Amino acid sequence: MTRLARFFCASLSRFKFRAPQFQEGRLVVGLSGCLLLCGMAGVRAAEPPNIILLMGDDHGWEETGYNGHPYVKTPVLDEMAATGLRLDRFYSAHAVCSPTRGSVLTGRHPNRYGTFSAGYSIRPEEITVAQLLAKAVYLRGHFGKWHVGTVKEGSPLNPGAMGFDEWLSHDNFFEMNPSFSRNGGPPEVFEGESSEILIEEATKFIAKAKEQAKAFFIVVWFGSPHEPYSGLPEDLALYDDLPEKYADHPPVKVTSNETGQQVKRPQGEVLRERYAEITAMDRAIGNLRTYLKEEGLRDDTLLWYCGDNGTSSDSAVSSPLRGHKAQNYEGGLRVPGLIEWPARISEPRTSKVNAVTSDILPTLLDLAGGALPERPLDGISLMSLINGKMTERPQPIFFWTYDIKGNADKDAEPWIDPQWQEGTTPLVKLMDGIPTRNFKNFRHPEISKEDYGGWRTMLGNKYKLVVQDGKKGAEPKVELFDLDADPAESQNLAKQKPEVTAEMEEELREWQTSVLKSLTGADY
Repeated sequence: MTRLARFFCASLSRFKFRAPQFQEGRLVVGLSGCLLLCGMAGVRAAEPPNIILLMGDDHGWEETGYNGHPYVKTPVLDEMAATGLRLDRFYSAHAVCSPTRGSVLTGRHPNRYGTFSAGYSIRPEEITVAQLLAKAVYLRGHFGKWHVGTVKEGSPLNPGAMGFDEWLSHDNFFEMNPSFSRNGGPPEVFEGESSEILIEEATKFIAKAKEQAKAFFIVVWFGSPHEPYSGLPEDLALYDDLPEKYADHPPVKVTSNETGQQVKRPQGEVLRERYAEITAMDRAIGNLRTYLKEEGLRDDTLLWYCGDNGTSSDSAVSSPLRGHKAQNYEGGLRVPGLIEWPARISEPRTSKVNAVTSDILPTLLDLAGGALPERPLDGISLMSLINGKMTERPQPIFFWTYDIKGNADKDAEPWIDPQWQEGTTPLVKLMDGIPTRNFKNFRHPEISKEDYGGWRTMLGNKYKLVVQDGKKGAEPKVELFDLDADPAESQNLAKQKPEVTAEMEEELREWQTSVLKSLTGADY
């Protein structure tokens, strides 16, 4: 039965008819209309599915059992990979968190609206997937890490202003016993493991949507496994052997849960706690899948899991990929990507087609029948990939770490009143002595050649171009990799294939010009 039919029939069943209050003709029409809707439910075209987007924080591509990690246990993600659509070449739009989250919301590269790095907000003029799905009668909720602006009431950048009906969110990341703001209210402490808390809140929201006979669009952005690390005793026990296995490794720098300051800790202890967080997150996702099944919602719910960037440097010890978080090599950009939608993806499939977080908005609008915003997008719809027809990406993916040290903050005018960029939700890790996170975004009315700098990359179906600025005016470092033959990016082919390199550099520069035009505000 369709949601519209369920809504009318449920409403009718609750209604107490009293003849004096109804005209006979109107009553007959109402009954007939409901019966017609109920009876035709089986012959109507398929409706858009419920949608749940899940994202791990700093969860790298290799940190899953299905990708062959030697230690970390992710039985739920492994099952999703074995039964759904496994995206082996799925990328975050940026090598750090805030920009990638902006790409999910907008379908655009974050440099277009000045979300250059962690701590840079989105702009209120951006059009988000949540706003667009409102027209498709979705009830929309956000749970967990926001990190593209403040979540407090009145902020033009909070989840409500960006299109969500309800939210239980944090300005940044969180650990055990997290603090969240509910719909912009003062932060409240929630006792327990954070991933479990978020899923429990999400299921309450699903129940509300079901009661209203509405489809739901839910974004759950976990705080795990971002440091500082912690874990439940039963999860930590799974990795008790790691401290000894990594005893000969040098200590790594992480945040202390006691002081909020940076400290050096043994590598094995850090990995033990990090992997415990991943396992807890995995279990919470399992709780969600179980709930959907019990409520009869799993078949018609699209569940999409990914990471927001590669593994952080303190824990990038078991990856076959080069690099880590904050780098434009595969280890910094490639992340787990899984789509589960039993009604449409009935057989397990693995795809090696390049896909990116910027593709999420165009894909969801395609399946929901909504119109795309009339401004430059950097993502494409993956519906043909979901349907098993896409074998090669029709356009390249571009990555760009803007040179914020050289350009972003120089005598720049704030995009919005700075008071709205001051965070309220507390967290363990201190920054400039403050246990909250503030944001910034600046105006860039003019573009200069210096604005083209930074670590920039073009990913095609065969080759990947990586360009880094040289130090003190030196020539940029240019690298070209054949990822099919060399997924570890160990062989630089730039000099062997100068024509390919030059053509890709030119295309990359043209794309940067488009992005910088957007950065000035020309799209609004």
